[in-house]
Amino acid sequence: MMLLQFVIHLTQLIFDSFPAVHSIDNELEDSSQMQGVVRTALGLCSSVYLLISFFGYLLFGEGTLDDVLANFDTDLGIPFSTVLNDAVRLSYAAHLMLVFPVVFYPLRLNIDGLLFPSSRPLVLDNFRFATVTVGLIGVIFLGANFIPSIWDAFQFTGATAAVCLGFIFPAAITLRDRYNIATKTDKILSVLMIVLAVFSNIVAIYSDAYALIKQNKGSRA
Repeated sequence: MMLLQFVIHLTQLIFDSFPAVHSIDNELEDSSQMQGVVRTALGLCSSVYLLISFFGYLLFGEGTLDDVLANFDTDLGIPFSTVLNDAVRLSYAAHLMLVFPVVFYPLRLNIDGLLFPSSRPLVLDNFRFATVTVGLIGVIFLGANFIPSIWDAFQFTGATAAVCLGFIFPAAITLRDRYNIATKTDKILSVLMIVLAVFSNIVAIYSDAYALIKQNKGSRA
């Protein structure tokens, strides 16, 4: 049950980690194409995740680790094993280098809007731009170096931030109904969504913390 809950949290985090939707929509000449773009992106990403799981299990069997990349630290028992391991590491490094700017741009923009809502645009204020950028990179660097396991971060992020982005915030926007377009059914569903999301958050955080504490006690013993 704990493993299933972890998978659900991680899946939620994965599909909440695409913050470039509005940026892409602004670049399209015809906004009606956005639905097809989103469907294609979700289909491709889902296919990649499934293929990684499938071929990872075919290659490593029962020895497949939670982080499949860790399996490439050992001899695979196949020809050119070292070359394949290095190719996987290089491809993952290239992936991080290409993805980080895409994710970091909307993160910096949103943090600036949250902290300085009435200030002039970020691109016109070099000092604020540099301060927000250095601050965020510093926090990311500290997290990358001091969080003991990336899976701990995924679990708590998937149980908190991902649920907020995917369920609580959209429902709250519907309840606010600034333009008076939400129906009574929409508002009832929004309230129900918030209640369920908060309940699942509490259960998820408790289970993640309990598992982490239990794991630490077991390692000390």
